[in-house]
Amino acid sequence: MRGRAVIGRALGGRADDAPPRLGPADVLRTGAAGLRSRPLRVFLSAFGIAIGIAAMIGVVGVSASSRAQLQETLDRLGTNLLTVGPGRDFFGDDAKLPAESVGMVARIAGVESASATGRLEGVNVFRNDRVPEAETGGITVSAARLDLPRTAGLDLAAGTWLNAGTARYPAVVLGTDAAARLGVFGPNTQVWLGSRWFTVVGILEPNRLVPELDAAALVGWEAARSHLGFDGHPTMIYTRAGKGRVDDVREVLAATAGPEAPNEVEVSRPSDALAAQNAADRTFTGLLLGLGGVALLVGGVGVANTMVISVLERRAEIGLRRSLGATRGQIRLQFLTESQLLAALGGVGGVVLGIAVTAVFAVSQGWPAVVPPWAMAGGVLATLLIGAVAGLYPAVRAARLPPTDALAAP
Repeated sequence: MRGRAVIGRALGGRADDAPPRLGPADVLRTGAAGLRSRPLRVFLSAFGIAIGIAAMIGVVGVSASSRAQLQETLDRLGTNLLTVGPGRDFFGDDAKLPAESVGMVARIAGVESASATGRLEGVNVFRNDRVPEAETGGITVSAARLDLPRTAGLDLAAGTWLNAGTARYPAVVLGTDAAARLGVFGPNTQVWLGSRWFTVVGILEPNRLVPELDAAALVGWEAARSHLGFDGHPTMIYTRAGKGRVDDVREVLAATAGPEAPNEVEVSRPSDALAAQNAADRTFTGLLLGLGGVALLVGGVGVANTMVISVLERRAEIGLRRSLGATRGQIRLQFLTESQLLAALGGVGGVVLGIAVTAVFAVSQGWPAVVPPWAMAGGVLATLLIGAVAGLYPAVRAARLPPTDALAAP
């Protein structure tokens, strides 16, 4: 009876007994055996999938790490910083803020602190008195109030900030870019500023909220008046609003800083610029994710190609299994399982590679390494989907091979 059943199946007829059933363990074992027989081809196909997944994980991870770093910066520096500067008057000329505008802004309800800088036009700073005056290096010179670090969120990389004593004498604090351009690496160094020697007392850390100060040389308000001809008019007022009072303070800042011509006053919020930058980064991330998707598609084509070739090479095996009682559904399931396992290998390898790339890049930039769990899970699910689609045609083709033709294949 068993022999007739086998012969009947081989000839495509109906068998008296029901076909044997394969359990999940048998299906996995059969699919894995097909992969082990072609290790190099399997590795290359899985590697194609892994590159696509790693690209997508890396893009998402680097973007998430960058946003985490940005959020840490905003949490540290605060989003309640507002800046006030002069705009243009009716004739298109540069306007001026009143000399007493800093005090008026500080008295606004909801303002925690207010400080200012005053740009010194025509005053430059050089490493020594032999540098040509035209080679300014893009460094600006400004007068600064003593409470500027607290209001603007400035940190010192070296030395100290101006105090009540040094603010009256030829002392200067350099922004991080200004110090690098002048070749100054520490305090107690002399620089040529405004036709006289000034002593560097401090160097600032970079600041993302007020990047204009990175390329500035800051002198005391009183020293600027007595040694550099400063007129006392601020060119930038930095204002810290209380929690929940930012919008209220912002509405009255222009009228308070320039009561005679509020339309000539410009008010901005530096953290908004960072938010816009973050939005631009998200757009760029979307583009890179698209490229990663293309790489993933190429990997899927590689899986399909591998499985089609596998069907052609294993026609004799397929015919033998059919003649021994395997149904078309079992043959389809075998080859679908192979394609899923192949895609899963590439997906897991791609996730691991993407996490490694993200971690290395984030550490090199001093960022926290962040890979969202949804990206890792999505990467593996995407590869399983790609494996199912890529393996569908080869599986159907293998199942449709007549046993007699398959056994007769060379």
